[in-house]
Amino acid sequence: MSIVIINAITVPSDSGDELAKRFAARAGAVDGQEGFEGFELLQPTDGRDQWLVVTRWRDQESFEAWMASPAFGHGHRDSSERAGGDAKPPVSVSSEVWAYRPAGGSTPAAD
Repeated sequence: MSIVIINAITVPSDSGDELAKRFAARAGAVDGQEGFEGFELLQPTDGRDQWLVVTRWRDQESFEAWMASPAFGHGHRDSSERAGGDAKPPVSVSSEVWAYRPAGGSTPAAD
């Protein structure tokens, strides 16, 4: 059964565009990881300052293997850092990781 891992990242309102830009620059970096099923970056539209990084994994072990992999560390460096330069300053203030197991839902019927 799939699990959903959510990273709730608190981002000042003037840094959201930079966060989105950084995620776009590394889009697809996790796609080939064993057990990875999907990713979404959710931007708040209701005045909140928490962006959500929502990933779906086959199981907890797949998620943990990715976190322990070199690909995780590499994917969390920015392009200048990967090229041997200095890291850009963080755009987030804090983050929390939440884990969930789907317990219900629905899918629209095909036409």
